[in-house]
Amino acid sequence: MSPIRLLLVEDDEAIAAGLEYSLEQEGFSVTRQARVDDALSVLHSESFDLALLDLSLPDGSGYDICHYIKKERDMPVVFLTARDDEGNVVMGLDMGADDYIVKPFRLRELISRLRTVLRRARRDSPENGLHRYGDVCVDTHQGKVFKGGRDVFLTALEYRLLLILIQHEGQVLTRSQLLERIWDISGDFVNDNTLTVYIKRLREKIEDDPREPVIVQTVRGQGYRIG
Repeated sequence: MSPIRLLLVEDDEAIAAGLEYSLEQEGFSVTRQARVDDALSVLHSESFDLALLDLSLPDGSGYDICHYIKKERDMPVVFLTARDDEGNVVMGLDMGADDYIVKPFRLRELISRLRTVLRRARRDSPENGLHRYGDVCVDTHQGKVFKGGRDVFLTALEYRLLLILIQHEGQVLTRSQLLERIWDISGDFVNDNTLTVYIKRLREKIEDDPREPVIVQTVRGQGYRIG
């Protein structure tokens, strides 16, 4: 079994070193950072199963990292902080954090809660037909799309276009490749101008800001990708 890839962002050297050692003894593969900028940089280049974030950091807040993860990645986030007032707890959970652990903590409890968060996240996995992009969830088993928990109505071709992108998640598909696959699936004639319209309509339905899409992304000069 491959190790669980965990991003630990904690600026207290003693706490971070102790956590790194203990988590690695439990089978985690830990990448440790102490600053927001460094954490965002490593998130751009590496993939992780889980993030454990301190709230108060030298150049910002764990909220900044959580916001990026929930917007760009499909991975659980757990906050680790000395602040235990209700306002901070609610704010973190409202941002999409999966759990919130207050210092000081017992190591066994921390590890147990991390594993619980991972199990819950894996139940909402592509193997179960669920694909999450921020607050958008695509249930390919039921053929449904939800945004913020509410049904999103897509036409047959809009859904087929979304499904093709999901089936090639992380890959750039050219316009020609998308046209070929839509033709193969539907048997309907779709030309280049029509594809532009379908991309636009799909973004209007699932993106927070269709003019600045983060789910269905344009890769300049190449095509489109999701994720």
